[in-house]
Amino acid sequence: MDNRDKLSTLARQIQICKKCPLYKEATKAVPGEGSSEAKIVFIGEGPGFYEDVQGKPFVGNAGKYLDFLLTKVGLKRDEVFITNVVKHRPPENRDPATAEVIACSAWLEQQLAIISPKIIVTLGRWSLARYAPRAKISDVHGKLFRTQGVAVLPMYHPAAALRSGQTQKQLEEDFLKNSDLFSNPEKTEELTKNTLENGQVSLPEGQGSLF
Repeated sequence: MDNRDKLSTLARQIQICKKCPLYKEATKAVPGEGSSEAKIVFIGEGPGFYEDVQGKPFVGNAGKYLDFLLTKVGLKRDEVFITNVVKHRPPENRDPATAEVIACSAWLEQQLAIISPKIIVTLGRWSLARYAPRAKISDVHGKLFRTQGVAVLPMYHPAAALRSGQTQKQLEEDFLKNSDLFSNPEKTEELTKNTLENGQVSLPEGQGSLF
């Protein structure tokens, strides 16, 4: 069974998942989509209205903006993999509850194990918390670090950028300043200077700390 088949099998399991109450009010589960051989995985927070209707991630206004950001750094949507921390839409687009994130975490872990990406781009604070629970996104956005054997690049969520001109400016700048990384994901080890230790990101000696 190749990676595509493994992800398809996993998606079918996610579609019938009842590990938390979110499924009760959702129209469709949203497992994620993209290349099974992706070097870059984007992780958002949870499906919204349009995602819930279509069963696909990032297809509303935030998704269109994410597509725009991808094109700015020479990426195509079908070259990456896009998913969320939780796979069913939280009612009224509220933040996912901690228990819901925990219940859904095994699905995300299995997806990442199958794909084995070089870079994980976290979109928003909930996906960032998976890798740096003590981090503030306002402090670390656009700054690559390594943890759990993978390079992590925190970014603001596209939906947040659509609500704030300043956040939008920062998000676009973060994408552009990491364009070399997006073009060369195999080079993450030499490009990654920050490491995560005891929940904190540490910079090389003399550069202080991100936190």
